[in-house]
Amino acid sequence: MKNILFIEHSQSDKTDIAQQLSEQGYSVHQVNNAFDALINMETMELEAILLDFSVPKMDSFWLLIARQTRTPIIVLADSNSDIERINALELGADDYLAKPLNIRELQLRLNVLHRREQPQINNKNIDHIRFDDTCYTISFAGKSLVLTQTEYRLFVYLYERKGEVVTKEELQQRVLHKELGRFDRNLDMHISNTRRKLVKRNLPRELINTVRGQGYSFSF
Repeated sequence: MKNILFIEHSQSDKTDIAQQLSEQGYSVHQVNNAFDALINMETMELEAILLDFSVPKMDSFWLLIARQTRTPIIVLADSNSDIERINALELGADDYLAKPLNIRELQLRLNVLHRREQPQINNKNIDHIRFDDTCYTISFAGKSLVLTQTEYRLFVYLYERKGEVVTKEELQQRVLHKELGRFDRNLDMHISNTRRKLVKRNLPRELINTVRGQGYSFSF
């Protein structure tokens, strides 16, 4: 299911926009502040981020400036002000929609942004990955990526099991060599850092997929 992060001022369980998106097959995760938004951005595979401009400006502006993700952001606003639209785009938004929204238009814009974000990489080049165990470097698609020792071992382990879902418990035991605690986020942190490095090298972060409720998988 496609995950949508919805940053809005309301704290209700399900707004009209979230409900309509859910009916279109999206899984909508609602937050009302930048801190919770960043946590979701780091731990989930997101199709897009919807940012309601009714959220206090300090939070919403900071989020747009500080974001470290290539996930598309669509700003939702109560007016169709040219100044507000330009400010949103200058701050890093990928698109802008004024309320009241037409849910069909929103869905079409989400589809356009999704197509735009697909990495243009030759699959024949990416299928062959070279590993350097001495300096924890992976090379493919004509690029090299230097990882930490733990990130490297996680990447290699998932690559060797590509196409399979590897549970967090297995990764924790086989790679981190310890039991997975109930509130242990070390594994998620290493995966998140690896994805961020992939993005910085203009490589697809989706090589490492989150399988919700199960674990992670490696996929070309």
